[in-house]
Amino acid sequence: MTDPLKLSMRGLVKRFGGVVALDSVDFELRRGEVMALVGDNGAGKSTLIKTLAGAHMPDEGVMEIDGAPVRFTSPQDAWNRGVATIFQELALAGKMTIADNIFLGREIVRKVAGIPFLDRREMHRRSKELLERLDVVVPDIHTWVEYLSGGQRQGVAIARALNIDAEVIVMDEPTAALAVAEVRKVLEFIKALRRQGKSVVLISHNVQDVMEVSDRITVLRRGRRIGLLETANTTPEEVVGYITGAALAQKQQLEQA
Repeated sequence: MTDPLKLSMRGLVKRFGGVVALDSVDFELRRGEVMALVGDNGAGKSTLIKTLAGAHMPDEGVMEIDGAPVRFTSPQDAWNRGVATIFQELALAGKMTIADNIFLGREIVRKVAGIPFLDRREMHRRSKELLERLDVVVPDIHTWVEYLSGGQRQGVAIARALNIDAEVIVMDEPTAALAVAEVRKVLEFIKALRRQGKSVVLISHNVQDVMEVSDRITVLRRGRRIGLLETANTTPEEVVGYITGAALAQKQQLEQA
């Protein structure tokens, strides 16, 4: 039985002046699924995820979460509805501790004699719990983020998304510029999210990573969706063919023959 849809975007159109960045794009994500989003530069991937993140508002189209229409007017709207986007830059504060980054903007406060104080003990406890769920190994919860490796920073960013109880987690090129061992760790993070029932959108140029962790693959080209592939039933060569347009051209030739 097919898992129900967690997220649905239908007929999405986004224009920037005379440029059509998204041209009637459909995108869907099932519960507990890893959906890869691939395409060459200029395919529309960034515009699509920024629309999902609330940074862009579509000119046309409908978006639904759990079957209910939603309209995000800001990134905060998206976070409040459980959609967390982890951009390639991560947006972590280097000169703050791991726990402070995980709770940034959502600090736990307790009152002593009517005076509010940050409940650092509880934030540290909760941060350790979130990192353990992902099997993220860090030197110490009090370590500044600037001293962490790239893979560890990805783990902290994901833990922050889990802290808001995000059900949809969008990861933009999470393995870019990472060493081989760290790439392996980030891919394990993604698998852990799926085991926890989270829905993940993975944007990546690395076809091998996509083939390893995704359930399905959405291919964008020049602002249109040209492919929706079941990962188990496709090959890296076919995915690359869709990205470059070769597979589409071959399909058109067969139809005309």
